[in-house]
Amino acid sequence: MSKNINKEDKEVETSIIPVKYVDLVEDLFHAALAVALFIIGLFAFFFSIKRLVETAPFFPNGMIQGVNDILFIVIILEILRTVISRFTDGVYQLDKFLIIGVIAAVRHILTVGASVTLESGKSDTAFERAMYEMGLNALIVVALVFAIFLSKQAHRNKKRE
Repeated sequence: MSKNINKEDKEVETSIIPVKYVDLVEDLFHAALAVALFIIGLFAFFFSIKRLVETAPFFPNGMIQGVNDILFIVIILEILRTVISRFTDGVYQLDKFLIIGVIAAVRHILTVGASVTLESGKSDTAFERAMYEMGLNALIVVALVFAIFLSKQAHRNKKRE
């Protein structure tokens, strides 16, 4: 796109394709993505239920796998919500991506913690690696929560102005 200046010194965007058509195509693409994410979420849900029923023993393997799957589905739904909010607000919201990051990091912490608990024959190197992963993910969670806090503060300060 290029910008031309008209007689009143206002900037007017010009392009080969009118902006309203570009916006329409973009909205249609976002709608298709939202539908695809919803379908993926449904398939993930049914696959998770199937795996939950088939996993033996249910305790602890099935329960841990079930929690992991549920958190994965929550991540898919949060991404779907972010795409849908793009329609209402016109922009992607930072807070929603930060929340997705927190959920993903917590999911990884739970997965690594469960693997450490269930696998008693881990080598010292594998155990140390798992502890580093959990510690790093905990730091990521703290950093993302702090970023959410800063983002909320910025929104509050902006509303006051």
